[in-house]
Amino acid sequence: MIAANPILGIALHAIGAISAALCYTPQKATRGWSWQTYWLAQASVCWLALPVVGAWLTIPELARVLAEAPAFAMRNSFLLGALYGIGGTAFGLAIRHIGFSLTYAIAIGISCVLGTLLPPLVSGQLAAVFGRPGAGWVIAGIAIGTLGILLSGLAGRLKEMDLGSNATGFNLGKGIPLCLLAGVLSAVYGFSLAAGQPVADVAAAHGAGVFQGNVIYIFSNTGAFLSTGIYCLWLHARHRTFGEYVELPSGPERSALPANFALALLTGCLWYGQFFFYGLGHVRMGDYKFSSWGIHMIMLVLFSSLAGVMLREWQGCRPRTWSSLGAALLVLLSAVLALAYGNYLGAALAAH
Repeated sequence: MIAANPILGIALHAIGAISAALCYTPQKATRGWSWQTYWLAQASVCWLALPVVGAWLTIPELARVLAEAPAFAMRNSFLLGALYGIGGTAFGLAIRHIGFSLTYAIAIGISCVLGTLLPPLVSGQLAAVFGRPGAGWVIAGIAIGTLGILLSGLAGRLKEMDLGSNATGFNLGKGIPLCLLAGVLSAVYGFSLAAGQPVADVAAAHGAGVFQGNVIYIFSNTGAFLSTGIYCLWLHARHRTFGEYVELPSGPERSALPANFALALLTGCLWYGQFFFYGLGHVRMGDYKFSSWGIHMIMLVLFSSLAGVMLREWQGCRPRTWSSLGAALLVLLSAVLALAYGNYLGAALAAH
């Protein structure tokens, strides 16, 4: 049994959220690669290779764990992970139609609420959760965090307008449905992890300890890789871009191939890192483990916004835009503090 320590858990969630906030930054430096080439290359790292390597390094007697684990848990985690992969693709398509900021605000906001509250609701535990000390702070933190995500999206939209970086072919009619799909299916990742918990329980019985969740990623992440990989291969066939993995067009970009692979590797490591630390934080959250997804989503938006400031992406914006960003950051920080306090109260009661 792992002792509850929500403050340490939230600190580990923060490390994972920082990895998530930075994971797609390397994409900006790639040259000569189409979107599907880069996406499949980094997905091969974070959704296919690293989950297996991470589990092999941290799960004792991995082969026995997989042999003893219930088949239904492995299957369900894989299938739900595949749905999550479809959500990620919808997210990327939505950005093309309504821009990064609106897509982020709508999709991540929906994912934060649904991915946090639906798992305990479906399992019939939500009513019991509401009756525990600190539950009010946790629920308030989710609500405040969702508001902060929306405010962050508004600030980002103002930034796009200030800097003239609106999405090409802005189309709400196409973008909003894709955002809704992305938000709902992204929330499914939390269900995928919950479905794989029986596998993690077997790993814990074999001494995996705080690393027990790493075994779930073998199924949840490979499911995401399957659906994403099918889409990328279809794009490759349609646009005849398979050759980009071995040779780039002549000119200045020809020598960029090794750097592109290195950047894709870095992206994959950062993306996998977010859930490596997510798992370490999740097992320490005590009675309010269900709040892990909300904490991760809120911190992801918080650190993404801060990273944008540090990378000077907001230079040249009007004072009103900066004020909107400042308000969003304060609300997001308030949400994290409320969630931390609620989890602390729940753990303190359980300790007594």
